Amino acid sequence: MSNKVEDFLSTIEEQEVVEAIRLAEKNTSGEIRVHIENTFKGDIENRALEVFSILKMHNTRLQNGVLIYVAVQNKAFAIYGDKGIHDLVGADFWNHTKTTIANHFKSGNFKQGLVDGILHAGEQLKKHFPIANLDSNELSNEISKG
Repeated sequence: MSNKVEDFLSTIEEQEVVEAIRLAEKNTSGEIRVHIENTFKGDIENRALEVFSILKMHNTRLQNGVLIYVAVQNKAFAIYGDKGIHDLVGADFWNHTKTTIANHFKSGNFKQGLVDGILHAGEQLKKHFPIANLDSNELSNEISKG
């Protein structure tokens, strides 16, 4: 496996991930983002929170943004959910989503891991934050890269 952000997903795989975000967000006011970078230092949870802030993900009206953060060289990822969603879903939700992603990542299926993780998060968001008539896509669905 290459240790570069550019090689982590092919262009087609990236489009499939973006499509999964679009589908997941179709029935919820929640927002999901994926951020991929080469490496980080220190604690991965802290780095995910930092990226969450850099991407201005705390700007959602209902505090219901979810970030899937991937560090390619570290072979590590983290999921960070804003206060609005974190207060409503239990630790089991995050653990199940992480396990879903991790199982695919272990076998090198990075795209499928992200897609399944996104769709799983989307299901939970739909339960707690159903789509509202005036809902708008508050955050970009594009994958951001560091």
